[in-house]
Amino acid sequence: MNHLAAYETLGFFGRDPWWLVLLKAVFVFAFLVGTVLIAIVWERKVVAWMQLRIGPNRHGPWGLLQSLADGIKLALKEDLVVTGADKVVYILAPIVCAIPAFMAFAVIPFGPAGDEISIFGTRTPMQLTDFPVALLYILATASIGIYGIVLAGWSSGSTYPLLGGIRSAAQMVSYEIAMGLSFAAVFIYSGSMSTSEIVASQQPTWFAVLLPVSFIVYVIAMVGETNRAPFDLPEAEGELVGGFNTEYSSLKFAMFMLAEYVNMVTVSAVASTLFLGGWRAPWPVSAFWEGANHGWWPMLWITLKIQLLLFFFIWLRGTLPRLRYDQFMKLGWKVLIPVSLVWLVMVASVRALRNEGYGFGEVVLYVGAPIGALLPLALLRDVLRRKAEPDGEDGSPANGGAFDPMAGGYPVPPLPGQQLPPVPRRRSRAPQLQDALNGADHSEGS
Repeated sequence: MNHLAAYETLGFFGRDPWWLVLLKAVFVFAFLVGTVLIAIVWERKVVAWMQLRIGPNRHGPWGLLQSLADGIKLALKEDLVVTGADKVVYILAPIVCAIPAFMAFAVIPFGPAGDEISIFGTRTPMQLTDFPVALLYILATASIGIYGIVLAGWSSGSTYPLLGGIRSAAQMVSYEIAMGLSFAAVFIYSGSMSTSEIVASQQPTWFAVLLPVSFIVYVIAMVGETNRAPFDLPEAEGELVGGFNTEYSSLKFAMFMLAEYVNMVTVSAVASTLFLGGWRAPWPVSAFWEGANHGWWPMLWITLKIQLLLFFFIWLRGTLPRLRYDQFMKLGWKVLIPVSLVWLVMVASVRALRNEGYGFGEVVLYVGAPIGALLPLALLRDVLRRKAEPDGEDGSPANGGAFDPMAGGYPVPPLPGQQLPPVPRRRSRAPQLQDALNGADHSEGS
């Protein structure tokens, strides 16, 4: 039945005239650019409020035109191309980074697919397009956007941008896996990869309630995917000057900034679509207002959900410090991916047992009992391993050898558990100086 419903929903797409498709594409572009302009001002205002300082207040009423002023300033700056750069790739990198950010929004539903609105007399769904593998399309376009960052770092012909680009590649691999695993649980519950059908499947309960672990993993992964604080390691100005965009200026730099904020809007829209009911009104509103999910009102609900998730991005930036790179990789590979795999096995098992007609108590017994037995064993193993391996890694004082930061010919920082040898210091001259001063005072007194 789910497959039949999906084909029925997808039947509403592909029937619009060319002028309506063009109009929808222009609307999606305008919606993204407008949301970005609002998000930039909102972020600066909120962070200023959190840090007890004054935010933008000069350009326009209450500083609301600050984003336009920034755009004009960047456009009027001198556009430089560094001498050692690969010029073709150097110029194409911001374009490769920005275009996929806009493309991913093409499959986000703003309303039900059942021809509920009329545009110039033509009934049409509130979505540019949809197809059976829409979420795979979103993952593909998000992955392509990372290539723009990698190419920008490589083509600049400079060390720090190259390090920022390499960090982005590692970051993409780490967090796209966890993001894809969180998508898989949604596929299992909805029976479809179509965004419109996934929203239709969240009636009456949102997937954020049914699949809380997938929702939490996706929220963490989307912050890492967009290079936002506390995961903005490709742009760690304290370590890399400015990261992959160090050698860029003017409109090319503006395109990187635009791509970052458009990606924030896109991943927020995907989170709203997959886990927060998409265009559906929240429970208190839908309970007493039957028309909340009809007409143009669904566009309001998904816009509010996107804005709430954008506020979550801003809140993280104003609250948490940046992670170290080893902490960031450990979170992705040793926490998010194993948790996602275990959760996916549990979701698949519960779904299979429910489809076979098992009751709730039997499902809890068959799925929860093995997990409940494995967790204490895993905790016991972790405790025993920590007792068996005190203090440090290889080369640490616990393993019998002193850590030498210059062993490889160049200085390296210590690993967790290792300690630097004490720094040789010259004997303090304070007692000698004191004795000399006392002697001088005595001689003067005599």
